[in-house]
Amino acid sequence: MQIMGVDIGGSGIKGAPVDLERGDLAQERHKVLTPQPATPEGVAGCVAEVVRAFSWSGPVGVTFPGVVTNGITRSAANVDKGWVGVDAAALLTRELGGLPVTVLNDADAAGVAEMTYGAGRGRGGTVIMLTLGTGIGSALFTDGQLVANTELGHLELKGHDAETRASVKAKEDGDLTWERWARRVSKYLAHVEMLFSPDLFIVGGGVSRKPEKFLPLIEGVRAEIVPAGLQNNAGIVGAAMAAKAKAKA
Repeated sequence: MQIMGVDIGGSGIKGAPVDLERGDLAQERHKVLTPQPATPEGVAGCVAEVVRAFSWSGPVGVTFPGVVTNGITRSAANVDKGWVGVDAAALLTRELGGLPVTVLNDADAAGVAEMTYGAGRGRGGTVIMLTLGTGIGSALFTDGQLVANTELGHLELKGHDAETRASVKAKEDGDLTWERWARRVSKYLAHVEMLFSPDLFIVGGGVSRKPEKFLPLIEGVRAEIVPAGLQNNAGIVGAAMAAKAKAKA
Protein backbone atom coordinates (compact mmCIF):
# COMPACT_ATOMS: atom_id res chain seq x y z
CA MET A 1 0.00 0.00 0.00
CA GLN A 2 1.24 3.48 -0.88
CA ILE A 3 0.39 6.74 0.92
CA MET A 4 1.78 10.23 0.24
CA GLY A 5 4.01 11.71 2.93
CA VAL A 6 5.32 15.29 3.10
CA ASP A 7 7.86 16.61 5.62
CA ILE A 8 7.86 20.38 6.28
CA GLY A 9 11.22 21.62 7.54
CA GLY A 10 12.63 25.01 8.37
CA SER A 11 14.74 25.02 5.21
CA GLY A 12 13.10 22.47 2.88
CA ILE A 13 9.80 20.73 2.16
CA LYS A 14 10.13 17.20 0.80
CA GLY A 15 7.80 14.35 0.04
CA ALA A 16 7.10 11.15 -1.85
CA PRO A 17 4.66 8.26 -1.97
CA VAL A 18 5.62 5.70 0.69
CA ASP A 19 5.44 1.92 0.41
CA LEU A 20 4.10 1.09 3.86
CA GLU A 21 4.83 -2.62 3.53
CA ARG A 22 8.55 -1.88 3.25
CA GLY A 23 8.62 1.37 5.21
CA ASP A 24 10.50 3.14 2.44
CA LEU A 25 9.90 5.67 -0.32
CA ALA A 26 8.16 4.23 -3.37
CA GLN A 27 9.62 6.94 -5.62
CA GLU A 28 12.48 9.40 -5.41
CA ARG A 29 11.42 12.28 -3.20
CA HIS A 30 10.63 15.74 -4.53
CA LYS A 31 11.98 18.71 -2.56
CA VAL A 32 11.41 22.47 -2.67
CA LEU A 33 12.85 25.23 -0.52
CA THR A 34 10.76 26.42 2.40
CA PRO A 35 9.52 29.94 1.55
CA GLN A 36 10.88 32.82 3.60
CA PRO A 37 8.92 33.97 5.49
CA ALA A 38 7.37 30.53 6.00
CA THR A 39 3.76 31.74 6.22
CA PRO A 40 0.85 29.29 6.27
CA GLU A 41 -0.22 30.25 2.76
CA GLY A 42 3.30 30.10 1.36
CA VAL A 43 4.10 26.75 2.91
CA ALA A 44 0.73 25.30 1.89
CA GLY A 45 1.47 26.25 -1.71
CA CYS A 46 4.82 24.46 -1.54
CA VAL A 47 3.22 21.34 -0.02
CA ALA A 48 0.76 21.33 -2.91
CA GLU A 49 3.66 21.64 -5.37
CA VAL A 50 5.34 18.58 -3.84
CA VAL A 51 2.13 16.52 -3.85
CA ARG A 52 1.22 17.47 -7.41
CA ALA A 53 4.68 16.47 -8.63
CA PHE A 54 3.44 12.89 -8.20
CA SER A 55 -0.10 13.48 -9.58
CA TRP A 56 -1.30 12.18 -6.22
CA SER A 57 -5.04 11.84 -5.53
CA GLY A 58 -5.36 10.01 -2.18
CA PRO A 59 -4.79 10.69 1.53
CA VAL A 60 -1.76 12.81 2.44
CA GLY A 61 0.24 12.90 5.66
CA VAL A 62 2.13 16.10 6.47
CA THR A 63 4.62 16.83 9.25
CA PHE A 64 5.03 20.24 10.88
CA PRO A 65 8.02 21.57 12.88
CA GLY A 66 6.08 22.40 16.03
CA VAL A 67 3.31 21.29 18.38
CA VAL A 68 0.24 19.90 16.59
CA THR A 69 -3.01 18.91 18.31
CA ASN A 70 -5.98 17.63 16.29
CA GLY A 71 -4.57 19.16 13.11
CA ILE A 72 -4.08 22.60 14.66
CA THR A 73 -0.55 24.03 14.89
CA ARG A 74 0.17 25.42 18.36
CA SER A 75 3.79 26.63 18.09
CA ALA A 76 6.09 27.95 15.38
CA ALA A 77 9.73 28.14 16.44
CA ASN A 78 11.28 27.75 12.96
CA VAL A 79 8.46 29.01 10.72
CA ASP A 80 6.35 32.18 10.60
CA LYS A 81 4.50 32.97 13.85
CA GLY A 82 1.30 33.18 11.80
CA TRP A 83 1.09 29.39 12.10
CA VAL A 84 0.09 29.55 15.78
CA GLY A 85 -3.55 28.53 16.09
CA VAL A 86 -4.01 27.60 12.41
CA ASP A 87 -6.13 24.60 11.44
CA ALA A 88 -3.32 23.25 9.26
CA ALA A 89 -5.21 20.12 8.24
CA ALA A 90 -8.11 22.19 6.91
CA LEU A 91 -5.79 24.68 5.20
CA LEU A 92 -3.85 21.97 3.41
CA THR A 93 -7.00 20.06 2.47
CA ARG A 94 -8.31 23.21 0.76
CA GLU A 95 -4.96 23.80 -0.96
CA LEU A 96 -4.95 20.21 -2.24
CA GLY A 97 -8.45 20.40 -3.68
CA GLY A 98 -10.16 18.40 -0.97
CA LEU A 99 -7.66 15.56 -0.47
CA PRO A 100 -7.80 14.31 3.15
CA VAL A 101 -4.76 15.60 5.05
CA THR A 102 -3.38 14.45 8.41
CA VAL A 103 -0.91 16.78 10.17
CA LEU A 104 1.42 15.84 13.03
CA ASN A 105 4.65 16.98 14.68
CA ASP A 106 7.68 16.27 12.50
CA ALA A 107 9.83 14.51 15.09
CA ASP A 108 6.87 12.44 16.30
CA ALA A 109 6.39 11.26 12.71
CA ALA A 110 10.07 10.42 12.34
CA GLY A 111 10.09 8.63 15.68
CA VAL A 112 7.07 6.45 14.87
CA ALA A 113 8.71 5.47 11.57
CA GLU A 114 11.98 4.59 13.31
CA MET A 115 10.19 2.55 15.98
CA THR A 116 8.28 0.64 13.30
CA TYR A 117 10.84 0.19 10.52
CA GLY A 118 14.16 1.63 11.67
CA ALA A 119 16.63 1.83 14.53
CA GLY A 120 13.99 1.51 17.26
CA ARG A 121 12.23 -1.54 15.87
CA GLY A 122 11.59 -4.08 18.61
CA ARG A 123 13.06 -1.87 21.32
CA GLY A 124 11.30 -1.55 24.68
CA GLY A 125 12.02 0.75 27.58
CA THR A 126 12.44 4.49 27.06
CA VAL A 127 13.56 5.57 23.61
CA ILE A 128 14.13 9.18 22.51
CA MET A 129 14.36 10.15 18.86
CA LEU A 130 16.07 13.49 18.19
CA THR A 131 16.05 15.14 14.79
CA LEU A 132 18.95 17.53 14.35
CA GLY A 133 18.43 20.12 11.62
CA THR A 134 17.25 23.73 11.50
CA GLY A 135 16.10 23.07 15.06
CA ILE A 136 15.97 20.01 17.30
CA GLY A 137 12.84 17.88 17.28
CA SER A 138 12.12 15.08 19.72
CA ALA A 139 9.92 12.01 20.05
CA LEU A 140 9.65 10.17 23.37
CA PHE A 141 8.56 6.53 23.59
CA THR A 142 7.92 4.28 26.57
CA ASP A 143 7.65 0.60 25.60
CA GLY A 144 6.75 1.70 22.09
CA GLN A 145 4.05 4.20 23.10
CA LEU A 146 4.54 7.78 21.89
CA VAL A 147 4.27 10.76 24.23
CA ALA A 148 3.37 13.37 21.62
CA ASN A 149 4.70 16.92 21.18
CA THR A 150 7.56 16.79 23.69
CA GLU A 151 9.62 19.51 21.94
CA LEU A 152 12.80 18.76 23.92
CA GLY A 153 14.81 20.97 21.59
CA HIS A 154 13.53 23.90 23.64
CA LEU A 155 15.01 22.77 26.93
CA GLU A 156 17.29 25.40 28.43
CA LEU A 157 21.00 24.71 27.97
CA LYS A 158 23.53 27.15 29.40
CA GLY A 159 20.86 29.85 29.51
CA HIS A 160 19.83 29.31 25.88
CA ASP A 161 17.18 27.40 23.97
CA ALA A 162 19.02 24.10 23.39
CA GLU A 163 18.44 24.07 19.64
CA THR A 164 20.23 27.40 19.29
CA ARG A 165 23.36 25.65 20.65
CA ALA A 166 23.23 22.08 19.36
CA SER A 167 21.22 22.03 16.11
CA VAL A 168 22.85 21.56 12.73
CA LYS A 169 21.92 25.19 11.95
CA ALA A 170 23.90 26.26 15.05
CA LYS A 171 26.89 24.29 13.73
CA GLU A 172 26.63 25.92 10.31
CA ASP A 173 25.93 29.44 11.57
CA GLY A 174 28.86 29.24 13.98
CA ASP A 175 31.13 27.49 11.47
CA LEU A 176 31.83 24.90 14.19
CA THR A 177 34.14 21.94 13.69
CA TRP A 178 32.63 18.49 14.17
CA GLU A 179 34.58 18.21 17.44
CA ARG A 180 33.29 21.47 18.88
CA TRP A 181 29.74 20.77 17.78
CA ALA A 182 29.91 17.25 19.24
CA ARG A 183 30.83 18.74 22.61
CA ARG A 184 27.65 20.82 22.51
CA VAL A 185 25.57 17.82 21.43
CA SER A 186 27.14 15.78 24.25
CA LYS A 187 26.07 18.37 26.83
CA TYR A 188 22.57 18.45 25.39
CA LEU A 189 22.22 14.66 25.37
CA ALA A 190 23.55 14.46 28.94
CA HIS A 191 20.92 17.00 30.01
CA VAL A 192 18.11 15.06 28.33
CA GLU A 193 19.44 11.84 29.83
CA MET A 194 19.40 13.35 33.32
CA LEU A 195 15.71 14.19 32.89
CA PHE A 196 14.41 11.03 31.17
CA SER A 197 16.99 8.22 31.63
CA PRO A 198 16.46 6.73 28.15
CA ASP A 199 17.80 3.33 27.16
CA LEU A 200 18.34 4.50 23.59
CA PHE A 201 18.85 7.75 21.69
CA ILE A 202 18.10 7.69 17.95
CA VAL A 203 19.67 10.62 16.12
CA GLY A 204 17.90 11.64 12.92
CA GLY A 205 17.78 14.51 10.46
CA GLY A 206 20.15 15.09 7.57
CA VAL A 207 23.17 14.67 9.85
CA SER A 208 22.23 11.00 10.35
CA ARG A 209 23.81 10.35 6.95
CA LYS A 210 27.21 11.16 8.49
CA PRO A 211 27.20 9.40 11.89
CA GLU A 212 30.92 8.65 11.70
CA LYS A 213 31.64 12.39 11.80
CA PHE A 214 30.20 13.00 15.27
CA LEU A 215 28.81 9.95 17.10
CA PRO A 216 32.29 8.65 18.07
CA LEU A 217 32.95 12.10 19.59
CA ILE A 218 29.94 12.04 21.95
CA GLU A 219 31.02 11.74 25.59
CA GLY A 220 29.40 11.56 29.01
CA VAL A 221 26.22 9.76 27.92
CA ARG A 222 25.32 6.35 29.32
CA ALA A 223 22.50 5.49 26.91
CA GLU A 224 23.13 3.77 23.58
CA ILE A 225 23.21 6.27 20.69
CA VAL A 226 22.50 5.18 17.11
CA PRO A 227 21.77 6.98 13.83
CA ALA A 228 18.28 6.83 12.36
CA GLY A 229 17.87 3.81 10.11
CA LEU A 230 15.62 5.73 7.71
CA GLN A 231 17.94 8.75 7.89
CA ASN A 232 16.27 11.93 6.65
CA ASN A 233 13.32 10.08 5.10
CA ALA A 234 11.89 9.09 8.49
CA GLY A 235 9.54 12.09 8.64
CA ILE A 236 8.07 11.34 5.21
CA VAL A 237 7.48 7.69 6.16
CA GLY A 238 5.92 8.64 9.50
CA ALA A 239 3.64 11.18 7.83
CA ALA A 240 2.36 8.50 5.48
CA MET A 241 1.81 6.14 8.42
CA ALA A 242 -0.30 8.78 10.18
CA ALA A 243 -2.40 9.36 7.08
CA LYS A 244 -3.05 5.64 6.75
CA ALA A 245 -4.05 5.36 10.41
CA LYS A 246 -6.43 8.31 10.05
CA ALA A 247 -8.00 6.82 6.93
CA LYS A 248 -8.65 3.53 8.74
CA ALA A 249 -10.13 5.20 11.86
